Amino acid sequence: MDASTHGPAVLTPDLLTSALQDRWTVFDDGALEAGARAVFALPLQMGAISPGVLDLYADVPTVLDTEQLADALAFADLATLLLLDARIEETGGPLDGALADRGFEDLGGYRAEIDQATGILTVQLGVGIDEAFVRLRAYASTQGRRLADVAADVVAHRLRFSPGTEPRRTDEES
Repeated sequence: MDASTHGPAVLTPDLLTSALQDRWTVFDDGALEAGARAVFALPLQMGAISPGVLDLYADVPTVLDTEQLADALAFADLATLLLLDARIEETGGPLDGALADRGFEDLGGYRAEIDQATGILTVQLGVGIDEAFVRLRAYASTQGRRLADVAADVVAHRLRFSPGTEPRRTDEES
């Protein structure tokens, strides 16, 4: 409920933490009885639309490393696309018809552009690929935008990231 109501991901590496037992009394007891020891709740978000939350569980205390978190966020974005049938044409308008009827060919295109943007950010920010992806995803989340849309702006050089400063739109310079 916290991830759904408040928006940011809830990453709980150990449900036996006393502060969590006080905060999530009913959930915590039920999750522990079911065998969960860690829970990671990632909101599914596209703009102002939130169709739900992707919940991931572990049966041992677990801290997600950067790569695992990046993968989980990518799965959350994919789930959002699938749930909302959000295939977007180049002009930015929705296409008619159901995603299931057309196949999943465009999902690879979204992923490729996200990967390109992540590569660009490694150079702009001077960081590794994992951190670049987390920064791209964090920016999309804080701006309430789809990851694919932010990636498209980075690849098209409409958005530039710089170390130590907020990302800025390059079309604002003119």
